[in-house]
Amino acid sequence: MAERASATISSIFIYPIKSCRGISVPRAPLSPTGLKWDRQWLVVNSKGRAYTQRVEPKLALVQVELPNEAFEEDWVPGQTSYMVIRGPGMEALKVSLSKPCKVVDGISCWEWSGSALDEGPEASLWFSRFLGNPTRLVRFNAASETRAVDPAYGRGYKTMFSDEYPFMLLSQVLSLCSLGLIFLRFLKVFHFQCLSFLVNGCKPFSEDLWTEIKINKLTFHGVKLCSRCKVPTINQENGIAGSEPSEALTKFRSDKVLRPNGKQQGKVYFGQNLVCKDSLTGGKGKVIRVGDPVFVVKQVHSPAEAAA
Repeated sequence: MAERASATISSIFIYPIKSCRGISVPRAPLSPTGLKWDRQWLVVNSKGRAYTQRVEPKLALVQVELPNEAFEEDWVPGQTSYMVIRGPGMEALKVSLSKPCKVVDGISCWEWSGSALDEGPEASLWFSRFLGNPTRLVRFNAASETRAVDPAYGRGYKTMFSDEYPFMLLSQVLSLCSLGLIFLRFLKVFHFQCLSFLVNGCKPFSEDLWTEIKINKLTFHGVKLCSRCKVPTINQENGIAGSEPSEALTKFRSDKVLRPNGKQQGKVYFGQNLVCKDSLTGGKGKVIRVGDPVFVVKQVHSPAEAAA
Protein backbone atom coordinates (compact mmCIF):
# COMPACT_ATOMS: atom_id res chain seq x y z
CA MET A 1 0.00 0.00 0.00
CA ALA A 2 1.09 3.60 -0.51
CA GLU A 3 2.91 5.40 2.24
CA ARG A 4 0.80 7.61 4.46
CA ALA A 5 1.62 9.69 7.50
CA SER A 6 -0.22 8.03 10.36
CA ALA A 7 1.34 9.27 13.58
CA THR A 8 4.06 11.37 15.17
CA ILE A 9 6.76 10.44 17.67
CA SER A 10 5.69 12.10 20.92
CA SER A 11 8.24 10.56 23.34
CA ILE A 12 11.42 8.49 23.20
CA PHE A 13 12.61 6.39 26.15
CA ILE A 14 15.95 4.77 26.86
CA TYR A 15 16.68 2.39 29.74
CA PRO A 16 20.46 2.29 30.30
CA ILE A 17 20.11 -0.30 33.11
CA LYS A 18 17.62 -3.05 32.44
CA SER A 19 14.53 -2.82 34.69
CA CYS A 20 15.56 0.53 36.20
CA ARG A 21 13.83 3.80 35.39
CA GLY A 22 14.00 5.05 31.85
CA ILE A 23 15.18 8.38 30.49
CA SER A 24 12.94 10.51 28.27
CA VAL A 25 15.09 12.05 25.53
CA PRO A 26 14.38 14.44 22.63
CA ARG A 27 16.42 12.37 20.17
CA ALA A 28 18.18 9.02 20.06
CA PRO A 29 20.77 7.66 17.64
CA LEU A 30 20.25 4.09 16.48
CA SER A 31 22.78 1.32 16.95
CA PRO A 32 22.80 -2.26 15.59
CA THR A 33 21.26 -3.42 18.91
CA GLY A 34 18.61 -0.73 19.40
CA LEU A 35 18.71 2.85 20.65
CA LYS A 36 22.14 4.04 21.77
CA TRP A 37 22.76 3.25 25.47
CA ASP A 38 19.56 1.23 25.74
CA ARG A 39 19.85 -1.69 28.20
CA GLN A 40 23.63 -1.88 28.03
CA TRP A 41 23.79 -2.56 31.78
CA LEU A 42 22.30 -5.34 33.86
CA VAL A 43 21.93 -5.93 37.59
CA VAL A 44 22.76 -9.56 38.44
CA ASN A 45 22.67 -11.73 41.57
CA SER A 46 25.57 -13.65 43.10
CA LYS A 47 25.19 -16.36 40.43
CA GLY A 48 25.30 -13.88 37.57
CA ARG A 49 21.60 -14.16 36.77
CA ALA A 50 19.62 -11.12 35.70
CA TYR A 51 17.60 -9.23 38.26
CA THR A 52 14.45 -7.59 36.88
CA GLN A 53 11.44 -5.93 38.47
CA ARG A 54 9.65 -9.27 38.30
CA VAL A 55 11.74 -10.48 41.24
CA GLU A 56 13.20 -7.19 42.52
CA PRO A 57 10.50 -4.52 42.16
CA LYS A 58 12.70 -2.03 44.05
CA LEU A 59 14.65 -1.59 40.82
CA ALA A 60 11.73 0.62 39.76
CA LEU A 61 13.06 3.23 42.20
CA VAL A 62 16.54 3.40 40.68
CA GLN A 63 17.03 6.55 38.63
CA VAL A 64 19.70 6.75 35.95
CA GLU A 65 21.25 9.82 34.35
CA LEU A 66 23.56 10.13 31.37
CA PRO A 67 25.28 13.29 30.09
CA ASN A 68 23.03 15.26 27.73
CA GLU A 69 25.68 15.06 25.05
CA ALA A 70 25.59 11.25 25.23
CA PHE A 71 22.62 11.36 22.85
CA GLU A 72 24.57 13.17 20.15
CA GLU A 73 25.29 10.84 17.26
CA ASP A 74 29.09 11.09 17.31
CA TRP A 75 29.70 11.65 21.02
CA VAL A 76 32.45 9.56 22.63
CA PRO A 77 32.77 9.45 26.46
CA GLY A 78 35.88 10.92 28.04
CA GLN A 79 37.61 10.40 31.37
CA THR A 80 35.10 12.63 33.17
CA SER A 81 31.99 11.08 31.60
CA TYR A 82 29.76 9.20 34.03
CA MET A 83 26.44 7.47 34.39
CA VAL A 84 24.90 8.66 37.66
CA ILE A 85 22.67 6.28 39.61
CA ARG A 86 20.35 7.33 42.44
CA GLY A 87 18.00 5.50 44.77
CA PRO A 88 15.97 6.36 47.90
CA GLY A 89 18.21 6.51 50.98
CA MET A 90 21.36 6.04 48.89
CA GLU A 91 24.17 8.38 47.96
CA ALA A 92 24.60 8.94 44.23
CA LEU A 93 26.78 6.37 42.47
CA LYS A 94 28.97 7.49 39.57
CA VAL A 95 29.90 4.85 37.01
CA SER A 96 32.60 5.78 34.50
CA LEU A 97 31.58 5.45 30.87
CA SER A 98 35.15 5.13 29.68
CA LYS A 99 37.28 3.16 32.17
CA PRO A 100 38.30 -0.42 31.29
CA CYS A 101 36.31 -3.10 33.09
CA LYS A 102 37.14 -6.64 34.13
CA VAL A 103 35.56 -9.32 31.98
CA VAL A 104 33.44 -11.80 33.98
CA ASP A 105 31.93 -15.03 32.72
CA GLY A 106 28.72 -16.80 33.66
CA ILE A 107 26.29 -13.91 33.16
CA SER A 108 22.79 -14.86 32.04
CA CYS A 109 19.74 -12.92 30.87
CA TRP A 110 16.76 -15.11 29.99
CA GLU A 111 17.90 -17.52 27.27
CA TRP A 112 21.30 -15.86 26.75
CA SER A 113 24.51 -16.49 28.69
CA GLY A 114 28.04 -15.26 28.19
CA SER A 115 30.62 -12.79 29.44
CA ALA A 116 30.05 -9.20 30.54
CA LEU A 117 32.03 -6.25 31.90
CA ASP A 118 31.93 -5.92 35.69
CA GLU A 119 31.52 -2.30 36.85
CA GLY A 120 33.52 -3.01 40.00
CA PRO A 121 33.19 -3.22 43.79
CA GLU A 122 31.71 0.24 44.39
CA ALA A 123 28.77 -0.45 42.07
CA SER A 124 28.39 -3.93 43.53
CA LEU A 125 28.25 -2.56 47.08
CA TRP A 126 25.72 0.12 46.10
CA PHE A 127 23.25 -2.33 44.56
CA SER A 128 23.87 -4.96 47.24
CA ARG A 129 22.94 -2.46 49.95
CA PHE A 130 19.95 -1.17 48.02
CA LEU A 131 18.47 -4.58 47.27
CA GLY A 132 19.68 -6.35 50.41
CA ASN A 133 21.31 -9.19 48.46
CA PRO A 134 24.76 -9.80 46.94
CA THR A 135 24.54 -7.99 43.63
CA ARG A 136 26.72 -6.78 40.76
CA LEU A 137 26.31 -4.29 37.95
CA VAL A 138 27.60 -5.49 34.59
CA ARG A 139 27.77 -4.03 31.11
CA PHE A 140 27.19 -5.90 27.87
CA ASN A 141 30.49 -7.05 26.40
CA ALA A 142 29.92 -5.89 22.84
CA ALA A 143 33.53 -6.67 21.88
CA SER A 144 33.03 -10.41 22.17
CA GLU A 145 29.33 -11.18 22.68
CA THR A 146 26.22 -11.19 20.49
CA ARG A 147 22.64 -11.72 21.60
CA ALA A 148 20.38 -12.63 18.70
CA VAL A 149 16.70 -11.85 18.37
CA ASP A 150 14.42 -14.88 18.04
CA PRO A 151 15.00 -15.91 14.40
CA ALA A 152 11.36 -16.92 14.07
CA TYR A 153 10.48 -13.21 14.23
CA GLY A 154 13.63 -11.23 13.45
CA ARG A 155 16.35 -13.31 11.82
CA GLY A 156 19.67 -11.49 11.63
CA TYR A 157 18.85 -8.88 14.28
CA LYS A 158 20.44 -8.55 17.70
CA THR A 159 20.01 -6.76 20.98
CA MET A 160 21.79 -6.33 24.32
CA PHE A 161 19.89 -6.89 27.60
CA SER A 162 16.36 -6.08 26.42
CA ASP A 163 13.76 -8.76 26.97
CA GLU A 164 13.44 -9.80 23.35
CA TYR A 165 13.56 -7.09 20.68
CA PRO A 166 15.49 -3.86 20.07
CA PHE A 167 12.46 -1.52 19.94
CA MET A 168 8.86 -1.31 21.15
CA LEU A 169 6.24 1.19 20.00
CA LEU A 170 2.95 2.20 21.64
CA SER A 171 0.21 4.62 20.62
CA GLN A 172 -0.55 7.42 23.09
CA VAL A 173 -4.12 8.17 22.11
CA LEU A 174 -5.29 5.08 23.98
CA SER A 175 -4.45 6.81 27.27
CA LEU A 176 -7.23 9.30 26.60
CA CYS A 177 -9.81 7.14 24.88
CA SER A 178 -9.44 3.55 25.96
CA LEU A 179 -8.30 3.14 29.53
CA GLY A 180 -9.26 6.58 30.78
CA LEU A 181 -8.25 7.53 34.29
CA ILE A 182 -6.81 4.08 35.06
CA PHE A 183 -4.23 4.40 32.33
CA LEU A 184 -3.56 8.08 32.90
CA ARG A 185 -2.62 7.30 36.49
CA PHE A 186 -0.28 4.52 35.50
CA LEU A 187 1.28 6.39 32.58
CA LYS A 188 2.46 8.94 35.16
CA VAL A 189 4.22 6.38 37.32
CA PHE A 190 5.77 4.11 34.73
CA HIS A 191 6.59 4.20 31.08
CA PHE A 192 5.76 0.58 30.36
CA GLN A 193 9.22 -0.87 30.76
CA CYS A 194 10.87 -1.52 27.38
CA LEU A 195 8.82 1.17 25.58
CA SER A 196 11.04 2.91 23.03
CA PHE A 197 8.62 5.10 21.09
CA LEU A 198 5.34 6.65 22.16
CA VAL A 199 3.34 7.99 19.19
CA ASN A 200 0.20 10.08 18.83
CA GLY A 201 -2.09 11.19 16.03
CA CYS A 202 -3.38 7.69 15.26
CA LYS A 203 -6.33 5.61 16.42
CA PRO A 204 -5.97 3.57 19.62
CA PHE A 205 -3.89 0.43 19.14
CA SER A 206 -3.17 1.19 15.48
CA GLU A 207 0.31 -0.21 16.03
CA ASP A 208 -1.19 -3.70 16.30
CA LEU A 209 -1.55 -3.70 12.53
CA TRP A 210 1.73 -2.08 11.46
CA THR A 211 4.13 -4.53 9.82
CA GLU A 212 6.35 -1.94 8.14
CA ILE A 213 6.78 1.73 8.98
CA LYS A 214 9.26 4.49 8.21
CA ILE A 215 10.54 7.08 10.67
CA ASN A 216 13.02 9.66 9.39
CA LYS A 217 13.52 7.48 6.27
CA LEU A 218 14.50 4.51 8.46
CA THR A 219 12.58 1.28 7.87
CA PHE A 220 11.16 -0.55 10.89
CA HIS A 221 9.34 -3.88 10.80
CA GLY A 222 6.63 -4.77 13.29
CA VAL A 223 7.55 -8.36 14.05
CA LYS A 224 5.45 -9.37 17.05
CA LEU A 225 2.72 -8.01 19.29
CA CYS A 226 4.16 -7.34 22.73
CA SER A 227 2.71 -9.62 25.42
CA ARG A 228 2.88 -7.92 28.79
CA CYS A 229 4.35 -9.44 31.95
CA LYS A 230 3.70 -8.36 35.56
CA VAL A 231 6.02 -5.34 35.36
CA PRO A 232 3.28 -2.89 34.23
CA THR A 233 1.47 -3.58 37.51
CA ILE A 234 4.44 -2.28 39.51
CA ASN A 235 4.06 1.34 40.56
CA GLN A 236 7.28 3.01 39.43
CA GLU A 237 7.05 5.61 42.20
CA ASN A 238 7.03 3.17 45.12
CA GLY A 239 7.99 -0.24 43.71
CA ILE A 240 4.75 -1.86 44.88
CA ALA A 241 2.81 -4.22 42.59
CA GLY A 242 -0.96 -3.99 42.17
CA SER A 243 -3.56 -5.35 39.79
CA GLU A 244 -3.90 -2.48 37.33
CA PRO A 245 -3.65 -1.76 34.50
CA SER A 246 -3.47 -5.49 33.72
CA GLU A 247 -7.05 -6.16 34.84
CA ALA A 248 -8.37 -3.37 32.65
CA LEU A 249 -6.27 -4.52 29.70
CA THR A 250 -7.39 -8.13 30.05
CA LYS A 251 -10.97 -7.14 29.25
CA PHE A 252 -10.13 -6.06 25.72
CA ARG A 253 -6.45 -6.82 25.02
CA SER A 254 -6.21 -10.53 25.82
CA ASP A 255 -5.50 -13.19 23.22
CA LYS A 256 -9.04 -14.44 23.84
CA VAL A 257 -10.40 -11.11 22.62
CA LEU A 258 -7.87 -10.18 19.93
CA ARG A 259 -7.08 -13.63 18.57
CA PRO A 260 -10.19 -15.74 19.34
CA ASN A 261 -9.37 -18.43 16.79
CA GLY A 262 -5.76 -18.87 17.87
CA LYS A 263 -4.19 -20.81 20.71
CA GLN A 264 -5.22 -19.28 24.03
CA GLN A 265 -2.31 -18.71 26.43
CA GLY A 266 -3.78 -16.06 28.71
CA LYS A 267 -1.58 -13.34 27.22
CA VAL A 268 -2.33 -9.62 27.20
CA TYR A 269 -1.00 -7.60 24.28
CA PHE A 270 0.08 -3.98 24.50
CA GLY A 271 2.45 -2.46 21.94
CA GLN A 272 4.33 -3.63 18.88
CA ASN A 273 7.87 -5.04 18.91
CA LEU A 274 10.08 -3.64 16.17
CA VAL A 275 13.36 -4.27 14.41
CA CYS A 276 15.08 -1.73 12.17
CA LYS A 277 16.54 -2.83 8.86
CA ASP A 278 18.69 0.28 8.53
CA SER A 279 20.25 -0.01 11.99
CA LEU A 280 22.33 -3.00 10.87
CA THR A 281 24.48 -1.01 8.47
CA GLY A 282 26.92 1.85 9.03
CA GLY A 283 26.54 5.49 8.14
CA LYS A 284 25.41 8.70 9.81
CA GLY A 285 22.00 10.28 10.14
CA LYS A 286 20.28 7.34 11.84
CA VAL A 287 18.58 9.36 14.54
CA ILE A 288 14.96 9.37 15.71
CA ARG A 289 13.61 12.63 17.13
CA VAL A 290 10.50 13.68 18.98
CA GLY A 291 8.21 15.17 16.34
CA ASP A 292 9.27 12.81 13.55
CA PRO A 293 6.31 11.63 11.45
CA VAL A 294 5.55 7.92 11.26
CA PHE A 295 4.64 6.58 7.83
CA VAL A 296 2.83 3.28 7.52
CA VAL A 297 4.08 1.28 4.54
CA LYS A 298 2.43 -2.09 5.19
CA GLN A 299 -0.17 -3.31 7.64
CA VAL A 300 -2.51 -6.22 8.29
CA HIS A 301 -6.27 -5.96 8.66
CA SER A 302 -6.69 -7.15 12.24
CA PRO A 303 -4.65 -8.16 15.31
CA ALA A 304 -5.56 -11.76 14.58
CA GLU A 305 -3.41 -11.54 11.44
CA ALA A 306 -0.42 -10.03 13.25
CA ALA A 307 2.46 -12.14 14.53
CA ALA A 308 2.23 -12.73 18.26
